[in-house]
Amino acid sequence: MNISRGFAPALRPLLPLGPGAPGLAPHLALGRAHEATGPAAAIFAALTAGRLSGPVLWIRPGWRRDSLHPEGLLPFFDPSRLVLAAPARGADILWAAEEALRSGAAPLVVAEPEAPPGLTPLRRLQLAAEAGGNPLCLLLPPEAGSSGAVESRWRCAPLPARGGPPRWRFERAPGKAGPPLVWETGLGEIASGAIGQPRAPAPVTGSPERGSRGGSPDAR
Repeated sequence: MNISRGFAPALRPLLPLGPGAPGLAPHLALGRAHEATGPAAAIFAALTAGRLSGPVLWIRPGWRRDSLHPEGLLPFFDPSRLVLAAPARGADILWAAEEALRSGAAPLVVAEPEAPPGLTPLRRLQLAAEAGGNPLCLLLPPEAGSSGAVESRWRCAPLPARGGPPRWRFERAPGKAGPPLVWETGLGEIASGAIGQPRAPAPVTGSPERGSRGGSPDAR
């Protein structure tokens, strides 16, 4: 995926994650760092990988005992694209992400830091992503961060099982990327190419309609 360098923030290229009207379509700005937290954060990262082509560098703490399973990722993207890195030190997780972003070798870099990064590390990640030709940086910390330096912040959770295919709910907090947004999608939409329909949060649009829902596949 070839992306031009040097875009001003207002003209920054966007990666659409699903359909929707302007201002309501879920998207991620390229060349920026985004945060995803919650029990379905790995699903959000896998969905993002499926919207891109090329290698996906996923950086996880080397001391963790759980792992990513190719079978769980297969519905979202070809797991042969996955490149795993497991630094032995926590400080090396963001360092590896910064170096990978600056190289531009992978259009998506997913990092799982021990804690939400501070303002200075986030700025370094943003600059590295721009220098590398606008690859995406997706951070999956164990809890939501407080720094406003990330471009967008998403809370990710599975929807209750209702006997249908697995479904998830992704809520974008208000910030640089725009107003609050709720995006619900599932394996049925992914298989059909529809990717799900976004909408504004309940206080804005009223009570949402509910369809069939299912649990989340284990991508780890």
